[in-house]
Amino acid sequence: MQDAKIIGRRDGKVGHVVFNNPAKLNAVSLDMWDGLLTILQDFEGDPEIRCVVVSGAGGKAFVSGADISKFESERANAEAQARYDVISRRGYEALYEFSKPTIAKITGYCIGGGMNLAACCDLRFCNEGARFGIPAARLGLGYGLMRIERLSTIVGLPRAMEMLFTARQYSAAEALDIGLVHRVVADAELDGVVGDVTAQIAQNAPLTIALAKAAAREIVKPDAQRDYARLEQMTQACFDSQDYAEGRRAFMEKRKPVFQGR
Repeated sequence: MQDAKIIGRRDGKVGHVVFNNPAKLNAVSLDMWDGLLTILQDFEGDPEIRCVVVSGAGGKAFVSGADISKFESERANAEAQARYDVISRRGYEALYEFSKPTIAKITGYCIGGGMNLAACCDLRFCNEGARFGIPAARLGLGYGLMRIERLSTIVGLPRAMEMLFTARQYSAAEALDIGLVHRVVADAELDGVVGDVTAQIAQNAPLTIALAKAAAREIVKPDAQRDYARLEQMTQACFDSQDYAEGRRAFMEKRKPVFQGR
């Protein structure tokens, strides 16, 4: 579950993915994407894992973007950039399409590719010292359609355009104001707040949550591309599940339900 730059670990029903490159503020290089894919695949296939928290090591950064020091070796021209895009896109897509809830626990800098990673998560919580920005316009690189679409789905297209055009950094308070993060808390409280949220998710019905996330992914698609049949099947599976029966019994018996995801 560990390579040189990505750490995966379990804490009960919660999986953790840690970008571990603190010397470079958790900047991401090609070798880190492979580790991310492996960990997410492992968590996806583990029924005991109910949600996943994504964070950065060291406390100074969530992810500060791509590792610019490796641009000459990994992204020196259009061909090399295309290869990097294919590999990194797999990582982003694996996180975005992950079937269980994902939470970005953001401390410090969340810049460039870090913003895209955070946007691929379902929920985002940060400390008071967090900083957000997309410096693409200062580097001359292309920040593509899918990244802009995901960001604008969260903050709105006008706000996304301001972030891209100015390339400035936003404070945690500004991020909260525009809806980029769900909550801003003191450094000492962040782990506890995220822990409370994951505990609430972990005790709820997995099939119901999976349906909610699948529906959220379909909502952003044009109507003609939505997979209504799949959502209907998932809805029916909830009502046919043992968890639905358990939920009813628990309600009548005035106790907390114990859901198994089946």
